[in-house]
Amino acid sequence: MVATPETKNLKSFRELFLITIGHGFTHWYPATFFLLLPLIGKELGLSYGQIGFIITFQYVVSSLFNVPGGMLVDLVPRKGILMAVSLLWVGIPYFFMSFTNSYVMLLACVALVGMGNNLWHPTAISTLSLRYPERKGFVLAIHGMGANIGDALAPLTIGALLGFLGWKQVVVWNIIPGVAVAVVVMIALRSLRPPGPRIAFDKKTISAKGFFSDFGQLVKNKSLIFITISSAFRSMTQNALLTFLPLYLAYSVKLDPFWVGLSMFALQAFGFIAAPISGNLSDRWGRKRIVMTSMLMTGTILVIMGTAGQSGFFIVFIAFLGFFLYAIRSVVQAWLMDITPKQMAGTSIGLLFGMQSFGSSLSPLIGGLIADMYGLNATFYFIACTIMIANLMVFFIPEKTGDSRNQTISG
Repeated sequence: MVATPETKNLKSFRELFLITIGHGFTHWYPATFFLLLPLIGKELGLSYGQIGFIITFQYVVSSLFNVPGGMLVDLVPRKGILMAVSLLWVGIPYFFMSFTNSYVMLLACVALVGMGNNLWHPTAISTLSLRYPERKGFVLAIHGMGANIGDALAPLTIGALLGFLGWKQVVVWNIIPGVAVAVVVMIALRSLRPPGPRIAFDKKTISAKGFFSDFGQLVKNKSLIFITISSAFRSMTQNALLTFLPLYLAYSVKLDPFWVGLSMFALQAFGFIAAPISGNLSDRWGRKRIVMTSMLMTGTILVIMGTAGQSGFFIVFIAFLGFFLYAIRSVVQAWLMDITPKQMAGTSIGLLFGMQSFGSSLSPLIGGLIADMYGLNATFYFIACTIMIANLMVFFIPEKTGDSRNQTISG
């Protein structure tokens, strides 16, 4: 049977659908861990400092391994297998947590999770951007929606299971869907490669001299540097918000756990709605306009939340905050792909996520110190400053930054 353009499109969108589901599970497991962490900390007798260090340690390890993970993606052509391995690598360490009574073993498990995530994003984002060169923003937004679904549904599902199961039982059962999806991805996408001529494994790229020559040229790209720094500050915004918003709702607004969970769900749900809208608009109107507008709105809402105090208006703004904060995640990724040569796409995403992990590791500590000195309300001013700095970095990026479909790097 001869493949028609229609059947090819259906097949390619099936691939997008599977990759998006897989992305959801790479976020499902970390979101589950945030919910289990208080129970694990209580059982192991951990202090607040030890619990906080677990998250910081995970992000530090992730930042160190992002670039090597991205380089590996550029050298290995079997993208479907890489994504399946990443899914298993993210999920299985949480299974091993159910057998540990050691803080050191717990740290080892979260380190493995951070390393596994470093394979998924460079593989999926670079592959999708090359398969849909004219719709990068929209397609990466669909991929990003998987993250919102995983982040939003995991706390609701696991919270319900914890009502009648112990946390160790939940961890064991929780591994099953992730393994099942990994197997499906491995089978269905086992032959998945980026379209066009094979980039990886040609004589120039596979040589250390050629590859690192390309890498040297990549890090000299000023637009790439500004995008990655901006994204690091945006990640500071996001991680500080995820850390301190639940604390503020519980301690200052005096909401019970159900309403705290519902508020966090609203944050993710409106981010889910925003992703395809912003991605599609960025394909039409340009990345810079969408990113700057969304960051400006995010900072404005955070300042208002800081002044709203314990009033009901604070709760109202959470949904709007989620809309604008998560609207730009996939747009930034598409923008980076616009300016990255095809043979370095995975490495470029590795750099992006490495900087994001570094930023994410700093903001909870800084925000906590500010909250201790000036109160939780003051933390929202700090968070607003991080997104404003991110926006300032974007201001210096040229509107026209080129297109990776037409770029190569001479070695």
